[in-house]
Parts: sequence; C-alpha cells; structure tokens
Amino acid sequence: MLDPCGPFFPGLPGCRRDRSNSSPHLPLTLLTRDADELCMAMRVFRRGCLPLLAAFLLSSVLALGKSGETPHFTYHSTAAEVRLTFFATDEHNHNIESLGKDDFAVVDDELIVRDFRSFTRAGVIKLDVVVLVDSSQSIVSRFRQEIAGVLQLISQTPWVADDRVSILSFGGMQPTMICAGNCRDSSASDRLFTERAEGVTPLFDAVVLAANFLSQRRDPGVRPVLILFSDGDDTISKNSALDAVEAALASDAQIYAVDLNAPRFPSQGTLTLQTMAESTGGRYFPIRQGAVKLMGAVLEDLHAAYTVTYELPSHAQGFHSVRILPTHNLNLQFRSRRGYFYQNDFR
Repeated sequence: MLDPCGPFFPGLPGCRRDRSNSSPHLPLTLLTRDADELCMAMRVFRRGCLPLLAAFLLSSVLALGKSGETPHFTYHSTAAEVRLTFFATDEHNHNIESLGKDDFAVVDDELIVRDFRSFTRAGVIKLDVVVLVDSSQSIVSRFRQEIAGVLQLISQTPWVADDRVSILSFGGMQPTMICAGNCRDSSASDRLFTERAEGVTPLFDAVVLAANFLSQRRDPGVRPVLILFSDGDDTISKNSALDAVEAALASDAQIYAVDLNAPRFPSQGTLTLQTMAESTGGRYFPIRQGAVKLMGAVLEDLHAAYTVTYELPSHAQGFHSVRILPTHNLNLQFRSRRGYFYQNDFR
C-alpha cells in the first residue's frame, strides 16, 4: 500500500513517524540514533498522515481550479530487477568520489538490500536536456529575467558535441515545443526573444509532455534532464502534480527546478517545485542563484552519479518506497528518486 506521506510529501506538518514503530530491518547503528533524527534522516512518516495529505491535495486542486480525480501512477520496475541511480555527498555537500558497495544499503519497502547485482560509477557523458520555460501571465514581471537565465544557461554551458537541448514553453492552453534537440544554435535564441508572458499556466501538462518526449528518445548512454523555470503555480493542466512526478520518474529524468518566486515570499508554488525536484532525485534552486550555477550542479551530478541494480525484493503490487542509507559513515548523504511502482502483469 502506498505510504501517502513518505514517497512524495515527507515535509508536510504532521507526517511524523510513530516512535514505537521502529523497523526491525534497520541497521543497528541507525537504531541507536535519536528517534527524531532517524525520522528526519530516513524521511519515513507512517501514522496520521492520510487525512492531512488528502486535505493538502484537495486544497491544491481547488486552488488550481481542477477536478478532484485521483492521479494514477504507472511507473514500474522491471520484473527482474530494480535499477537505481543516485548521488552521494559528505556532510559539506561535496560529492563522494570513491564510494564502495559496502558503504551503503538500500531500503526497499523496509527490506534491507545489500546484495547488489551491479554497482558502477555512472559513465554517462552525454545529456538530453529539456528546458521548460514558464511563459504564463503569472510571471510577467519576471519573464525577462527568466529568459536571460535560459539564454545564459544555453550559451555558457560547456556542452559536448552529442548533447541534445530542447526548449518547451508553457503559457496559454497548452505547452509549445520551441525547438527539439538542436536548441544551441542562434535561431532558438531568436525564438525565445519573441515569446511573451501571457495566458494561463499548464505547468503539469508541460512536465508530462517533456518527460514523455524524453522517454521516446531514451538511450542508456544518455542522461535525461528536465530543467524547469517556473513559479510552481498551475491554473489549467489536465494532469496533476502527481502525474507530473510520475511521468518524470518513468522517463528516469531528474527535475532541476528554478524558482521564479521572490525568496522573501515563499508560496505553495515553491513547495510544489521543491517536491518535484526531490521526488525525482533532482535539485531546487532560487532564481537568484543563477542559471550558470544550476547547470554547474547538473554537470557535477553527471560525473558523480552511481548506479546500482538489485533483484526485486518483493513482488507486492503497488508503490515501493526506496531510500539509501549509510552503513559506516553516518555523515554520508544520498539523493535518488523516492521509489517505483511494481505490477506483476508488467512483463
């Protein structure tokens, strides 16, 4: 059964773990830590969360003027194994260059996994990037700053010859692909300058469209990335926030979200962007940090990623939450997608 707080909304108030419900499967070194710290480190929140999450999602849907349909996730593991890409950092947020397979364990639905089929340093050197540009009325006062950031990202990134860059604009009734795969030439910049900020905001539809676009071009030797410039507000999408996360997970893409909101005035949109980034193993950035720093983080992740595969530990249908925990050095921190869906008829 899907844990409503753990996988995608762990930061919601009230999503706290019952101290009496410590799992017997956890390593002894972790069980000796303070229960509150363990709860934060593992982001496991089990009790009293469903009513709160339902209220949260309902209020978000009503605010966006959308129907009350329950989103349906369709991301699956393969029948044979789980493949997980992740990033490891120390307490100073510096990438770990020499992680060993004995330095961590995977917790898959409370089952500890240490017997890995493979563990490799990801050797991916190519990127397939879709940049999503919010061109709706809600960001009209920040639109020129956004466009400048996108152009800076494209022009100053040290791309390799086979990197693919696409730009998708969303403002109005539906998203529009400005250019697909070849957006590093000057014509893409010219088209961006002709864009105007107007209309409603189909944010979630844009993420779904971009993720599906990446899925259709999936190449094991290329890392898919979604870079999202937005204030996190959606006013018209047919898809929900959970649908957008599902599509990104299915494409195996990380979302790197750039928040166009003023930093002194956090909003519901900010929480949406943070959740989408964290759920897919990506990162969140305020716009003030700049596009160059953002792309630097993407490239840093590209060269610091690890990939582990292991046999599916349980054939229970539904959502399987995934966490990676240190086994020796408790200062290690790990970032990855938060889980996958398994259906035994997906073969």
